[in-house]
Amino acid sequence: MSDASTPSDAEPGHDHEGPGYATPQAAIEEGGREKLAYVMSLYVGTDVDASDFVAVVDLDPESDTYCEIVDRIEMPNRGDELHHFGWNACSSSCHVEGLERQHLIVPGQRSSRLHVIDAADRRNPELVEVIEPEEVFEYDLSAPHTVHCIPDGQILISMLGDADGDLPGGFLELNEDFEIEGRWEPPGEIEMNYDYWYQPRQNVMVSTEWAAPKTYYPGFDLEDVEEGKYGQKIHFWDWEDGTVEQTIDLGEEGQIPLEVRFLHTPESTHGFVGAALSSNIFHFWRDEEAGEYRAEKAIDFEAREHPDWDMPVPGLTTDILISMDDRYLFGSNWLHGEVWMYDISDPSNPRRADSLSVGGTFGDVREVQGREIVAGPQMLQLSLDGERLYWTTSLFSSWDDQFYPEEAERGSVMLKADVDPRKGTLELDEDFLVDWGDCPAGPARAHEIRWPDGDCTSDVWQ
Repeated sequence: MSDASTPSDAEPGHDHEGPGYATPQAAIEEGGREKLAYVMSLYVGTDVDASDFVAVVDLDPESDTYCEIVDRIEMPNRGDELHHFGWNACSSSCHVEGLERQHLIVPGQRSSRLHVIDAADRRNPELVEVIEPEEVFEYDLSAPHTVHCIPDGQILISMLGDADGDLPGGFLELNEDFEIEGRWEPPGEIEMNYDYWYQPRQNVMVSTEWAAPKTYYPGFDLEDVEEGKYGQKIHFWDWEDGTVEQTIDLGEEGQIPLEVRFLHTPESTHGFVGAALSSNIFHFWRDEEAGEYRAEKAIDFEAREHPDWDMPVPGLTTDILISMDDRYLFGSNWLHGEVWMYDISDPSNPRRADSLSVGGTFGDVREVQGREIVAGPQMLQLSLDGERLYWTTSLFSSWDDQFYPEEAERGSVMLKADVDPRKGTLELDEDFLVDWGDCPAGPARAHEIRWPDGDCTSDVWQ
């Protein structure tokens, strides 16, 4: 593990020699408009017998292929369930001379297979390496989820289960040559795992909880929640030692804490985590006087009655992100069909700014360009300048089949809202639509989004 201290050449404004940007503000000023997106695309859980793929989407309004999938990097096996993915290097490595943000690490959530894609040619990436599941199982880990680069060129992957798909999960570390180094943490530090974010200047990492793969793979069962098979805790780690220093139980209002984000500025100890089932957002921060982290509910989305449901429908807050300038928190309520933004200039007191009602169970907008929207907003990505918010609509294959079965027949879409950061408003761009229903092998589902040169959900600074 790299030293948690901040190298002198990583201070704001330095002339960095490695990948990424020197500061979050530099990312805003130097990043430029996104012209391509890489999007996880899958056939698992549909009637299409084909391999999952990474789609390359043209986002350049001046291009003849704007809003089209211009390339597909197909996986060599079927049944991977591509889910989340990440770069081999990001802005936390900007002090490492010779390191480049060139390779995408693309895990299979169901297969535990790890794929390495060379994206030196941004528009035409290619698969160059595959780590087979048996190599992963040797470390008694499975079900890879979040991929983050870590400062000196290594890659850290959260793993949600053991080799048999039970608990506990843990973390797998790859070196810069994409070889498995081993487990990052001592076994037994946690039971459940899901997402994580690190803040090296504070020597801290925070991780969240979903469930054992054997619990969530078949789909969602409320009885599993009642039996305590889903998580409600967040864990704060010593980043240098790889050990848990503090665990906070969020209680019944913090059930299934999924996506977690620190503010981008490396000086901050503030962050947010979305509790999906409880449909709440918790704010966490370090209480310096007490010498420990605190967490409290900051945003609450109330369940809504629906004639086709036997119970009030939760929002199911499945994704959150923070704008690069740390001013806005964005999120998605997948079941309600809502994208929202809150002003977090004061992170202790989020203020609702705006929202869009699109798709899902209650969404006001039911179609774009004549295309019916059959699922709610799910995975989000924001432009570096904070002026364009994109989202896709697939959550997880078996959960999709339960709540939005028509998406398997129609495929996902990618939509976009124009954001005015000065006014704090969202406006749906009805001229923007990327349709996974038109893929050559048949309709596919779309999940996580990455920009070629860094984004709001993968870049970390030290």
